Amino acid sequence: MNESKYPVKRGKEYVLKIEKLAFGGAGVARVDQYVVFVKGTLPESVVRVKIGRRKKNYAEARLIEVLEPSPQEQEAPCPYFGWCGGCTWQNLSYRDQLKHKQAIVEESIHHLGGLSHIDVLPVIPSEQIFAYRNKMEFSFSDRRWLLPEEMDSDTIDRKFALGLHVPGTFDKILHIDRCLLQSETANDILQTVSAYCRQEGLEPYGIRSHQGFLRFLVIRQSADTGQIMVNIVTGFEDTKRLLPLAKKLTETFPQVTSVVNNINTRLAQIATGEKEVLLAGQSFIQDRIGPFVFNISANSFFQTNTAQAEKLYDKVMEFAALEGREVVWDLYSGTGTISLFLARKAKEVIGFEIADSAVEDALQNARDHQITNVRFVGGDLIQQLHQISPGPDVLVTDPPRAGMHEQVVRYINELAPGRIVYVSCNPTTLARDLAILSRRYDIEKIQPVDMFPQTYHIETVVQLHLRGGER
Repeated sequence: MNESKYPVKRGKEYVLKIEKLAFGGAGVARVDQYVVFVKGTLPESVVRVKIGRRKKNYAEARLIEVLEPSPQEQEAPCPYFGWCGGCTWQNLSYRDQLKHKQAIVEESIHHLGGLSHIDVLPVIPSEQIFAYRNKMEFSFSDRRWLLPEEMDSDTIDRKFALGLHVPGTFDKILHIDRCLLQSETANDILQTVSAYCRQEGLEPYGIRSHQGFLRFLVIRQSADTGQIMVNIVTGFEDTKRLLPLAKKLTETFPQVTSVVNNINTRLAQIATGEKEVLLAGQSFIQDRIGPFVFNISANSFFQTNTAQAEKLYDKVMEFAALEGREVVWDLYSGTGTISLFLARKAKEVIGFEIADSAVEDALQNARDHQITNVRFVGGDLIQQLHQISPGPDVLVTDPPRAGMHEQVVRYINELAPGRIVYVSCNPTTLARDLAILSRRYDIEKIQPVDMFPQTYHIETVVQLHLRGGER
């Protein structure tokens, strides 16, 4: 596109009025119908911005100054809001958060998917809007990001941080004392670990230097039992240095029933290790979704909002409308939690999952709950779908953020199961896939479920019926 054809110039400042919020959390403004995304802004605010990256249909701009604040804005309760990348919408009331999430799903379905005649049901809210996360992952760093009020302090150790990433930085960590998305007990554990490690001189890992001991702190807490697992991820194995910390945690916090050490010697900044050492207690904690109790180890996948996960799965069951004689396929089945729910009312459930470790966990979950009418197929989804015959009566799909591969969507249309239940964590890719499925299916219900208050994330469950006589 020629420079003259861009409505905005890179590096130039503009005064814009924010119209709405987009999936991803950014504000949306327009210059002659050309879309400009501005992070950190709210609807109805007037802002001064500087244009950065430009594309054919949109540009991204950096906020310079808020000239007129949004009437929707409220004071965020967290002192780290605006610096930490965890929460994007703490400065909105929860009522407004739900309103914007609803609008994002509607716009995706109506405009991106071209399905303007489809209504979206009101979002199912979360009962807890803070302290709802059952897992938080914190990073250690030898480079601490300083808040403006900390810049002139001589007492802050700039070579130790335990907290969360500031967006746009890979090697600096914002040191925090508490996160409002986890329980107060978990926050006390965070502070205890931080103080102990500094006091005992346990050195944090340097992302640039690839030297150091401490890499991550992962705290998991059962919503059902209150049990807590503390996972300390280190760059090399040195159990003797961690055993006193494990003892301190179990003596100070009776809820801590598991302390483990994952050792990750690789360069990749991930909170899983090639080896795990049990430091105290058991190697797992237990949590419950509906009638099912799950053993959760340090590296297990588990929905991070337990209470909302149950509401989500109940909605999947309602939309699947099983009567006991159906064969159900569960695509992207993960550790099999949805499959177990479906198996209670299905003749048979077949789960498809590419990750071998997830398939192993799913098989173990089925054995633990003595469910015999479910099986799991590992490997590439496109290949495996063609090898199972006959096809399903009901198909449930819960793909990753990128949605389903187009070949998978088209093959589902060929298979033509009587009902489809689509669970999505990304309204934009959901809309894209529904546009293809709608060639053979009627979209009956679209139900958003808020799993992540204070953020832009939204889950959506969709019920589709094959048009009469088409199969």
